[in-house]
Amino acid sequence: MNVLESASFARDASFDRPGVLTGRRRLVGRVLGAAGLTAAVGAIVLLGTGYTTATVAGDSMDPTYPRGARVFFERIDGGEVGRGDVVLHRAEDRNGTRPLLRRVIGMGGDHVRQSAGGPVTVNGVPVTEPYVKDGDPSGVPVAYDVVVPEGMLFLLGDYRANSMDSRFSLDEQSGGVAATAVEARALDDRTGLLLLVLTALFGLLGTVAGLAVEIASRAARRESRSFHPPAPSGPGR
Repeated sequence: MNVLESASFARDASFDRPGVLTGRRRLVGRVLGAAGLTAAVGAIVLLGTGYTTATVAGDSMDPTYPRGARVFFERIDGGEVGRGDVVLHRAEDRNGTRPLLRRVIGMGGDHVRQSAGGPVTVNGVPVTEPYVKDGDPSGVPVAYDVVVPEGMLFLLGDYRANSMDSRFSLDEQSGGVAATAVEARALDDRTGLLLLVLTALFGLLGTVAGLAVEIASRAARRESRSFHPPAPSGPGR
């Protein structure tokens, strides 16, 4: 191979190089777009199926959740409930089924007791309740002493003077509400919810960025195909 042939070969190789780079950019764009789309769709599905919101319509959970407050919930079943949780549950009355917001005080097998004006005790231990309205854990002169049936929950409102709760249905399952009636739990820590929202946003950004790289790479490829280097001139032609 003479000098001119070597120079021609080098030129040909240099013209092939943009095609290689374009192919790599397209691969990066596709991977970025696919990863972003997967993350965005997964986060959006989890947000739609795992969380919900509701506006408080009454005063029974004041001051923790006052009337008009917008509350974020995570969807759970009865097996995930713990004492102290504030839950959204289905309640039936003469007007049909409606959602209620109440706090879990006792669970199946718990001995729940309260004397009029005194603190609530669970299994003989007074419950510390800094969340009750005006610091009054009783609210009304109602005394009770019950063992919560298995599979049931003993629920109270935080505004004890203005809450229709387990204290007023003691003749029915000792005031217990079926754990299976629980639909969701109020979110005190929204870190998980925030991470899902951020994942969805970054996923969408990744999808858009990947699509932009793909479009730019296609355009660059078409441009490189339409460009033809001039034929060499001179004695070595």
